[in-house]
Amino acid sequence: MPVTDVKHDLDSRTLTITAEFAAPAERIWQVYADPRQLEKVWGPPTYPATVVEHDLTPGGRVNYFMTSPDGEKFAGYWKVTAVDEPRTFTFEDGFADLDFNPNPDMPVATNVYTFTEHDGRTRATYVATYDTAEGLQKVLEMGVVEGATAAINQIDELVAS
Repeated sequence: MPVTDVKHDLDSRTLTITAEFAAPAERIWQVYADPRQLEKVWGPPTYPATVVEHDLTPGGRVNYFMTSPDGEKFAGYWKVTAVDEPRTFTFEDGFADLDFNPNPDMPVATNVYTFTEHDGRTRATYVATYDTAEGLQKVLEMGVVEGATAAINQIDELVAS
């Protein structure tokens, strides 16, 4: 399992997940840079993602929806704010309606994904900072840790193929 550590801190409003992959940073970067690969790992396996817009550049946007086992769709977006390929990217991550308009009733996180290579392996650090402790608590109750770790753990299989 790639995920090696998960921490959340309500005081700092952060959720931090650390993972290690047996692949170079450039290969891990490609998982996020290619919408078809991203679909295979974004979200838990039982809620597959469909990426409908993908622009991983500063000011760009990634719009997607996940489909539940019952066929219900849940939309979300990334508003990309910074990119340093293949080392890091930063984005606002939020919930949306099916037209990809942000849902103001749901929490938004500022995410920083960092990939550090050492001896052909990559340590990935995923840090989500929420606007409020209540927002973090809400997504924790929704199962964000379980969903995110299941999604990240799928990356190993993808990069091995």
